[in-house]
Amino acid sequence: MSTWNTVDTPMGPFTAVVDDGAVLASGWTAELDELVPLIHPTLRPAELRRGELGAVGAAVVAYHGGDLSAIDDVPVRQRSGAFLEHAWDVLRTVPAGAPLTYTEYAAKSGRPAAVTSRAPSPNRRSPTRLASANVTASTSLLRSSR
Repeated sequence: MSTWNTVDTPMGPFTAVVDDGAVLASGWTAELDELVPLIHPTLRPAELRRGELGAVGAAVVAYHGGDLSAIDDVPVRQRSGAFLEHAWDVLRTVPAGAPLTYTEYAAKSGRPAAVTSRAPSPNRRSPTRLASANVTASTSLLRSSR
């Protein structure tokens, strides 16, 4: 059975939905109902119970305590189209504190022209927020929040 729980962090409540040790959805919210729709229908659990998050919870606490590499090895299970899944995987390789421009991110993702379409993958309803990016404008830097 899949579990979920909310961890109090300096940035506010952070909730994760975990199945067999892999994050299905997470984000800075205390509302489970905000995260469940982000889980791809083929991965969405029939039942969720509130419980311990195990290694995922420990990584969340360590990350918010300053160990930005604590989440690097946390497994994430998410589904979308092939390119978007690839772009999410690429985003997870961006080291914390090493900004990328949209152009660099698009090229690193294998589609340099994707920058013209607003480089959507970091902000496109990614089910996992710990390793997502903060983007403010197409000319801004893409900064991994990891």
